[in-house]
Amino acid sequence: MTAADTVATTAPLEAHAIAEVEDARRASGQAYRQFVNRGSLSAGLYVLEAGATDTQQPHAEDEVYYVRSGRGRITVEGEERPVAAGDVIFVAAEAEHRFHDIAETLSLLVFFAPEHAVTG
Repeated sequence: MTAADTVATTAPLEAHAIAEVEDARRASGQAYRQFVNRGSLSAGLYVLEAGATDTQQPHAEDEVYYVRSGRGRITVEGEERPVAAGDVIFVAAEAEHRFHDIAETLSLLVFFAPEHAVTG
């Protein structure tokens, strides 16, 4: 198993090199790459290029975003605010939310609880 594989596991420890996750995400052509899937929690890397449109829909899970790099804005249930490297954003389950006005490519670590099932 490589660090970029999306595999449910019961091992007490997982370690992932984000550079490897980014390489796998880029090779997939997808904006999101899940790299932890534990049932109670999942984590992924979400990258939105400058000027991109965020097409995500509300999720059934609570989520936390950690902004690794970039600048833009997020709107959650009509409340808008800027986001930049180092910010942490909590979004409640089922809340309508979207990143927009992406001025510099956003690289986001995303944590879901409970785990977010990825399809496709």
